[in-house]
Amino acid sequence: MSVYLDRVAATPLLPEVREAMAPFLGEAYGNPQSLHAAGRRALEAVEEARADVAALIGAGPAEITFTASGTEANNFALKGLALGRQARGRHIVVSAVEHPSVLNSVKALERQGFTSTVVPVDGEGRVDPDDVAKALTPATALVSVMTANSEVGTVEPIAEIAALCRPKGVLVHTDAVAAAGSVALSVEALGVDALSLAGDQFYGPKGGAALYVRKGVRILPLVDGGVQEGGRRGGTENVPAIVGLGRAARLAARDMETRRAALEPLRDRLLDELPRRVGHVLVTGSRSRTGRLPHLASFCVEFVEGEAMLLSLDMQGVAASSGSACTSKSLRASHVLLAMGLDHATAQGSLVFSLVDGTGREAIDRLLEIFPPIVDRLRRMSPLWTEHLKKGGT
Repeated sequence: MSVYLDRVAATPLLPEVREAMAPFLGEAYGNPQSLHAAGRRALEAVEEARADVAALIGAGPAEITFTASGTEANNFALKGLALGRQARGRHIVVSAVEHPSVLNSVKALERQGFTSTVVPVDGEGRVDPDDVAKALTPATALVSVMTANSEVGTVEPIAEIAALCRPKGVLVHTDAVAAAGSVALSVEALGVDALSLAGDQFYGPKGGAALYVRKGVRILPLVDGGVQEGGRRGGTENVPAIVGLGRAARLAARDMETRRAALEPLRDRLLDELPRRVGHVLVTGSRSRTGRLPHLASFCVEFVEGEAMLLSLDMQGVAASSGSACTSKSLRASHVLLAMGLDHATAQGSLVFSLVDGTGREAIDRLLEIFPPIVDRLRRMSPLWTEHLKKGGT
């Protein structure tokens, strides 16, 4: 039995999405910038997708710029907004648990003379809005805090953070890649000036992503070229990926509540049962079930390395992840878990199960059946476990 529990890495392409993309991988190969009929067909498809993406987050179509990935969208937001606002100031505020594409964009800006403040999180991975407010200075141009964390599932208080920044004239960006398409989002309710999302997190294609920028906010392009995307991103549009993103966004808006209702009970079964069946397992992320993503259950298994558990699970046909998708091949402890106060040894035992549509009770039961023997076998080989037993542990 094959069990896929690695949504944070990728989601399967929905048949409806594949069907929408198919013509633009074949006979409808026109360039949207061309004036002839083939170009107009492609342009109409791009603009329809733009409207569908905008509708998913309550934005206007003109506020959507297509990108090739969530990473590019985050780079575009951080660098484009900061450079566009540098006359105001050259200070940026981010949280300690941001995606590497945000943190590394800040490092790149620091090499250009910007300064930054990294605000902490609590033991559940939550940012305190007051900490953001305290970090603001007269030179602060931009605050970037993710909507939800893809490693521990904690949903952040973005609306509260934005409400504190708005009176001071500070722009707010949120990386919503982990949340968009899974939880209801409204850019007006959140109060943000920019928001990143990616279709491969809600059953769209890889290569289809977008950045929302509020009307009137100045952002400098990362990719200089022609007039594509209103001059914000040069280069011929990836029409199939854009069409797929748009269709996935339309389906997410329609089916979000149904998907949530199906996945939350399975997530909760994992959160409840895994620590009960295996000792020395910590649930990471928000203790409130409503304060975490509906499809994600995350843990730290003490005295065992995450990589060893992943390989053992894979041999049993179960796909999962350890840490964020972009750092899972690194042997370093997760920066998210360290920021939450976990020690290096515990953080090395990170394990993330993220559910996709079609995951059933039998898949969760299968995981719960095979996981305890895996941990037992790996602990018998672990010097940390041996040392624990020598100290009288059980």
